[in-house]
Amino acid sequence: MPVSGWTILCDFDGTISVEDVIDSLLDRFGRPGWEVLEQDWRAGRIGSRECMAGQVELLQMTRAELDAHLAEVWIDHAFPGFVAKARELGVPIRVVSDGLDYAIHRILTRYGLDDLPQAANHLARAQPPKQWQLTSPFQADGCRSGTCKCACVAQARETGAKTLLIGDGASDFCAADTVDFVFAKHRLIEHCRAAGIPYVPITGFEDALEFLPQLLDGSLLDHHGMPVPAATV
Repeated sequence: MPVSGWTILCDFDGTISVEDVIDSLLDRFGRPGWEVLEQDWRAGRIGSRECMAGQVELLQMTRAELDAHLAEVWIDHAFPGFVAKARELGVPIRVVSDGLDYAIHRILTRYGLDDLPQAANHLARAQPPKQWQLTSPFQADGCRSGTCKCACVAQARETGAKTLLIGDGASDFCAADTVDFVFAKHRLIEHCRAAGIPYVPITGFEDALEFLPQLLDGSLLDHHGMPVPAATV
């Protein structure tokens, strides 16, 4: 078990990064058809894995263009400090994302955070005429997401640790139902509120920095005033 008794699973797109990377790539390099896949996913006709795989095949860009684009994607300014504080407090962090592993690695490398373990979809070069393809090494049976975040939670719990999820949207809903506590942004706030999930709303990692020590010492209360059990040290 980690020293703190807790482990953190953190979403990337829109949580660590200030924008959704795949959306920004599609807006810039996507060939016609990706919007239809997006509509099918939002309507629930297909899962995120099928949607993303189809959209990645429609990306028309060179490796140099991809790298140049990723060099312009920024992360929350307080995230490096949050990672440093978590490490100081003995709390492991794993990036769990339904996004692109290559993008996550390239972006975090700029901040000296490329050593963070991650679970994400794998972006690779494809055989012509397609340029890119997506595989999902962290998928799970019965899950339509590319990365099954619930499986990541289950794996983290095998150490005996409590689990904290930090996320912002639909890809985090299922995992939020299974963790011990959530730091929630955007759409995830309403999901946690509606489902009665212990959480606090955050606007970014400045808030997370403030709340993390309170979570570990058991003093943090969720939005409904429910006490969080003290971590076992």
